[in-house]
Amino acid sequence: MGIQEDIKQQKKFASEHEKAAVNILFTSGWLYNINSARMKKHGITPEQYNVLRILRGAHPNPLMLSEVTCRMLDKSSNATRLVEKLRQKGLVERNICPNNRRQVDIKITQQGLSLLNSLDSSQEEWLANLKTITKAEAEELNRILDKLRK
Repeated sequence: MGIQEDIKQQKKFASEHEKAAVNILFTSGWLYNINSARMKKHGITPEQYNVLRILRGAHPNPLMLSEVTCRMLDKSSNATRLVEKLRQKGLVERNICPNNRRQVDIKITQQGLSLLNSLDSSQEEWLANLKTITKAEAEELNRILDKLRK
């Protein structure tokens, strides 16, 4: 099914570029919803998952909130709120830096690492949605998307 059918659009798009933009936005939402359902089973959101993955990448070292924020996929997410929710769940810890009392260091806990390990096991199932395209097509898609952001 094409994008026009998916969104039940009657008129043609003004241009292929407009159609591509709408298609990217629609597909992004589609992928987000599939990923969100996977995260919900574990009691977290995709944004919280993103924070945990960032912290796992830095593990065992802590990161400052500003470092987490600049690495996030969705820059408009409220990183302070996300970190606090993860702290309440025991998935991250926040500590005041001994050398600079204004700096708060954030670190993933063992419980956070365990949660990511169990989510890693469902990664292939989630990525199966993308296996309808070949590796070469995925490479070309990545190249085009990277080009768009330049």
